[in-house]
Amino acid sequence: MNLLLDTHVFLWFVIQSPRLSKSLYQQIETTPVVYVSAASLWEMVIKIQLKKLSADPGELAAKITASGFQELSVSVAHTLALEQLPLHHRDPFDRILLAQAHVEHLRLLTCDAGLKPYGPVCQVIAEAN
Repeated sequence: MNLLLDTHVFLWFVIQSPRLSKSLYQQIETTPVVYVSAASLWEMVIKIQLKKLSADPGELAAKITASGFQELSVSVAHTLALEQLPLHHRDPFDRILLAQAHVEHLRLLTCDAGLKPYGPVCQVIAEAN
């Protein structure tokens, strides 16, 4: 199954963070198609503006394709799918990623344990030690 990276997982991948295990790097690198949502870049730009993230938005956008990932735009179908998601989790960025994963038949790779109730559409990872 192809992957959609959660925002943190994308950031950790591009900076080669030790928070991702070697097996997760291998999983990401060997998955046929890996997506990064436009919503993730949107979330990162907001965090940059709020001084919660120090990065250049243009460089982050360039790293999507430089890493071999595909950009996933947010569509009307994704937005409408939000209505079908139970309110286990209220973060709007996580919810749109979940909706995209459902609509596009992707697995969301995330470190957010709060997404576990959404079942197999999410692969909740533990940070490497």
